[in-house]
Amino acid sequence: MAELNPYPFAALIRRAFGELDAQGSIFDLPARKFAAGSADHDLSVGFHGRVAASPLGPAAGPHTQMAQNIALAWLGGCRIFELKTVQILDELKIPRPCIDMQTIGYNVEWSQELKLEQSLDEYVKASMLIELLAASGKVPMAAGFDRFVFDMSVGYDLAGIKSERVQAFIDGMKDASAVVERLRAELPKELGPLRDLDFTTRLSDTLTLSTFHGCPPDEIERIIDFLLRDKQLHCVVKLNPTLNGPEGLRGLLHDAMGYDDVVVPDHAFEDDTKWHQVEEFIPRLGDTAASLGLGFGVKFSNTLVCENRRDFFPASEKTMYMSGPPLHVLAMKLVQKFRRRFGDRWPISFSAGIDKKNFPDALALGLVPITTCSDLLLPGGYGRAEAYGKEATARMDAVGATDVAGFVLRAYGQAEAALDGLGLDDAARGRALAALAAGDDLAAALGEDAVGRWVAAARLKNTDAYVDGLEDDPRYGKGKNSKVPKKIGSRLWLFECVTCDKCIPVCPNDANFAVAIPPMELPMLKATAAGGVFAVRDEGATRLVQKHQIGNFADFCNECGNCDVFCPEDGGPYVLKPRFFGSAEEWRRYPTHDGFHVARHADRDVVLARIDGAELTLELGAELAALSGAGYAVTFHPDDPAGTIAGRADAGVEVDLSWFFVLRELVRATLDAGERTWVSAAATA
Repeated sequence: MAELNPYPFAALIRRAFGELDAQGSIFDLPARKFAAGSADHDLSVGFHGRVAASPLGPAAGPHTQMAQNIALAWLGGCRIFELKTVQILDELKIPRPCIDMQTIGYNVEWSQELKLEQSLDEYVKASMLIELLAASGKVPMAAGFDRFVFDMSVGYDLAGIKSERVQAFIDGMKDASAVVERLRAELPKELGPLRDLDFTTRLSDTLTLSTFHGCPPDEIERIIDFLLRDKQLHCVVKLNPTLNGPEGLRGLLHDAMGYDDVVVPDHAFEDDTKWHQVEEFIPRLGDTAASLGLGFGVKFSNTLVCENRRDFFPASEKTMYMSGPPLHVLAMKLVQKFRRRFGDRWPISFSAGIDKKNFPDALALGLVPITTCSDLLLPGGYGRAEAYGKEATARMDAVGATDVAGFVLRAYGQAEAALDGLGLDDAARGRALAALAAGDDLAAALGEDAVGRWVAAARLKNTDAYVDGLEDDPRYGKGKNSKVPKKIGSRLWLFECVTCDKCIPVCPNDANFAVAIPPMELPMLKATAAGGVFAVRDEGATRLVQKHQIGNFADFCNECGNCDVFCPEDGGPYVLKPRFFGSAEEWRRYPTHDGFHVARHADRDVVLARIDGAELTLELGAELAALSGAGYAVTFHPDDPAGTIAGRADAGVEVDLSWFFVLRELVRATLDAGERTWVSAAATA
């Protein structure tokens, strides 16, 4: 199955708080990877009238469409969320696999995989869950570090954006009161006073426009003009790396960085907006926004269109989209180009190859937000985000900065040069530099306006200091980014693997999880009936030797393929590991997919199983078990299947009792082991 199925809100809340109390983790992210912020450093930034505790965020993509994804990113320290792009065509068939992180990062996905109405619900659920976690006191953090901002994204043309359902989505993000109250009624009673929180209802009043590669510039302008005038939204235009031009881009990509295997077709440049067109429509849109009292900015950058010459994606896909380290250089060159043309007139959002090492550099350039995607798809997943803040504060300490403005002024030693051209007399310059050196209040020494202009000038100086020669940095070149994850030559099967657990955090939806089956032997018994009497044949046992097993929660698995990339064995965890469905309805909905559904009732547990296409059902009580499948229905005592089996089996049908032992262990592991998983929360909801 490749369709996502949102989780019930009450079960989501119980899973989060129950897992935190019992296991010290939330959605499989251990508390040691929660970002707590720093009382000694202020990373807060403004974003079109709102304040976020950090400019770091997940980019619009696989990390920002499900409620648990967004909560995981927040726990890791992300504070500005570029929500996944929604559009009117919300029943797309996206090719699978769709994400290839073997080297630098490619994808063939593009917009949301949920219905518009589901997307709105997921974003409201995420916002409420974050506010509940922050208010609970169970996630310790520095004062004010909980503040976050949602930035919505819509696409891909004006007709679609003007459609009734997309308009309802936008209006719902601007005023989610009805959804908040509906979801409030679902909050578990054990939350107590937290159920009465004054939840945010204006989820977002900013929007980043995502358009098709090749969208005409006049269409872009019409869309933003509509969103500004009719929807009263602060707007950001996402621009494409092809603005570097064919010679400039290929010179950087092929000649400087060595990615001669990445083929950017000529039509990518012919179809996309040209630089001179950007120079024309950006000032017009900026002026319109200013006249309406709204914010306006640009984002660098979209992914890079290239030809699909790899064997990872389906052959039907002629085009794929590049991200990661080389895109960082291409996008930074555009930041520099834009600022050389427009100065610091409009804010810039940035998303291209961001990782913990270059996040502080983007911070020093004054980019807001600074979002990442490819890096969070690497081993460690959301747990990688926590290191971004630590790297930033270490860099701040190295230059004696305690806030973002101070870091901008100090990061590249450009503070004094940035004073040139501000029209300050010698006395004012002296006061400014003395206050900076002493760590005193800059506004008291210069005034707010002058400090703002000083920081803006430093952003421009820092841009040149960082971007000049960036293409020559080996960390962005092909040589440093060509090693593929190691494979060991063995193939996965239903149970047992090397249990490296890499597949768990690399899943952006947290679909993979540990199944608490300890090392054991599972009997292999086969039964046949003759004359109403069963004969049972003992064929030994299957030995499980690993510390636990791996499972896959089907409702959250969109078969993106990322876990297969990093699994050292062949076959793919999302394909071969036990697949659990959140409901019997979902299990029945996909008759071509093997998998299980586990449910707990007052007097028995019920397992629906599909194994190699064959369906069977186990009803497990304390004193009686019932196992049925094609051509048989038997009962027996759970402690002695071979000695107590009774029932019927058609002529020639062999009852494989081995599956009883397997299914019983799956029940114990998912419902009785004390581990909070999506399966346990759904089974007992």
